[in-house]
Amino acid sequence: MPTDEYDLIVLGGGPVGENVADRAVQGGLTAIIVESELVGGECSYWACMPSKALLRSAQALRAAQHVQGVIGGELDPAGVLARRDSFTSDWSDAGQVKWLESAGIDLARGHGRITGPREVTVTAEDGTTRILTAKHAVAISTGTDASIPPIPGLAEASPWTSREATSAQEIPASLAIIGGGVVGVEMATAYAGLGAQVTLIARGELLSGMEPFAGELVAASLRDLGVEVRMNTSTEKVTRAGDGVMVALGDGTEVTASEVLVATGRTPRSDDIGLETVGLEPGKSIPTDDTLRVPGHDWLYAVGDVNGRVLLTHQGKYQARAAGDVIAARAKGDDVDDAAWGRHVATADHAGVPQVVFADPEVASVGLTAAAAQDAGFQTRVIDYDLGGVAGASLREDGYSGQARMVTDSERDVILGMTFVGPDVAELLHAATVAIVGEVPIKRLWHAVPSYPAVSEIWLRLLEAYGRESA
Repeated sequence: MPTDEYDLIVLGGGPVGENVADRAVQGGLTAIIVESELVGGECSYWACMPSKALLRSAQALRAAQHVQGVIGGELDPAGVLARRDSFTSDWSDAGQVKWLESAGIDLARGHGRITGPREVTVTAEDGTTRILTAKHAVAISTGTDASIPPIPGLAEASPWTSREATSAQEIPASLAIIGGGVVGVEMATAYAGLGAQVTLIARGELLSGMEPFAGELVAASLRDLGVEVRMNTSTEKVTRAGDGVMVALGDGTEVTASEVLVATGRTPRSDDIGLETVGLEPGKSIPTDDTLRVPGHDWLYAVGDVNGRVLLTHQGKYQARAAGDVIAARAKGDDVDDAAWGRHVATADHAGVPQVVFADPEVASVGLTAAAAQDAGFQTRVIDYDLGGVAGASLREDGYSGQARMVTDSERDVILGMTFVGPDVAELLHAATVAIVGEVPIKRLWHAVPSYPAVSEIWLRLLEAYGRESA
């Protein structure tokens, strides 16, 4: 007979929910996860892992072909899809369930709804119900769904979302993508590499939340891959007929394709989890303080994408560490470290969020853009440097092309933001994250000597440029 009272109940068994439960259990509490789909969540089966697997093979081939002396090479789309399937364990969560068992976390299969303070009712697939009660906390980690904008005919045209794009078993002859953000850019890169004719339609510029040069360089690269990039273009209507779709654009032109992918953002998965029973609005992001607790409800937490703070898996897992630890601390009456940068808060959500767009070239950024830093009132100095001028970059690929930008607070001489665009720049990002989160003085960074000849020499070049400008 399953135990129906736990210290902690977690709604949602993705990586965020898993980490909240794991930290609480490590802190001495009992925990159960309620999950209606696959344990491991969106990231494991329809987002981070399969999307990067789809991208990697073509990226590796192009990188090799950009080195003199490498001849030939071809891509096997069926092999790429098979490799992708291996990363999703063929959409089986058996391994994830085994991990839960090893971590001492219970699992309830079914749809969970809050039916009262510290109470969750789970409805299984066969309609049976089970009522769970929490001694201390309920944590909502239900994530987000792809949003479908109200474009006439779009919903009726059975569009792909990121789920269909990352789990497709065949490569369509052509693909129209609506949206110029991260998902749109990555899937345009992946499907162009796999042989589809891709049209990318963006209402504004590409990657509009990043430094402008990032979207410009990615757009140029996509065009080199054969993608038709249509920016600053609205989508007016979508029609499915026969074996394909027609997308009518605001400039009066039309795009026809075998499939259409909608990549226009995410919406919180909070519309049917019982929020109204505790005075919260369904279908909206759930606001929290920096310990991830919902104001006015000392037992309720919202962790990961569902709270709308930062929609990134790694940032959700960071929140989960803070939430799981503080739930355990509060349950045991221990001290709570909730000052900025303390153990029980998610301060980095505001100042040090790293993100990589796995396009070709990659875009890696952390902290504030130049425009955001200026808007925030900082006295800034912006340093740009051509990554292709770094010795390690030129050794990596012939004709290496890229750009780096360092945004600094000129009053405190610390870094506020960093953006790298170029092949494999994701591996440069953590050093920048450490520098920003640690508020390392630039005069101290001179003593962090980059190895030669490596792409990380960009740090020396940026510091040299900073020194010249400040002289």
